[in-house]
Amino acid sequence: MKLVRSTENSFAGLAHALKTERALQMEVAVLVAFVPLSLVVGTDLWQRAVLIASGFFVLSVELLNTCVEKLCDHVTPVLHPEVKVVKDMGSAAVFCSLLAVGLLWLAAVLARLGIG
Repeated sequence: MKLVRSTENSFAGLAHALKTERALQMEVAVLVAFVPLSLVVGTDLWQRAVLIASGFFVLSVELLNTCVEKLCDHVTPVLHPEVKVVKDMGSAAVFCSLLAVGLLWLAAVLARLGIG
């Protein structure tokens, strides 16, 4: 079945990335911490779900950035100025996702503390 094969491919890609990408390993560790922490910080089911989903959002952007970097390295192993720009933009996307998640968590913590 196509759905099963697609799921297997997804898990294979995730497993490979987890073995080889230090940034992804750190982000997964943070996500693991987010789950129980969201139960304390979140004030309702929706807020807890958003806090946990925000971790998956960062993982998604990091995986896409890793894809871009690996493809760039495959196309040209020599660091080309234009390739550097592409890689830097992927890194900027990860940075933006981290800022968004930080904002969500800050808002949730402030709401839990009754500030805002």
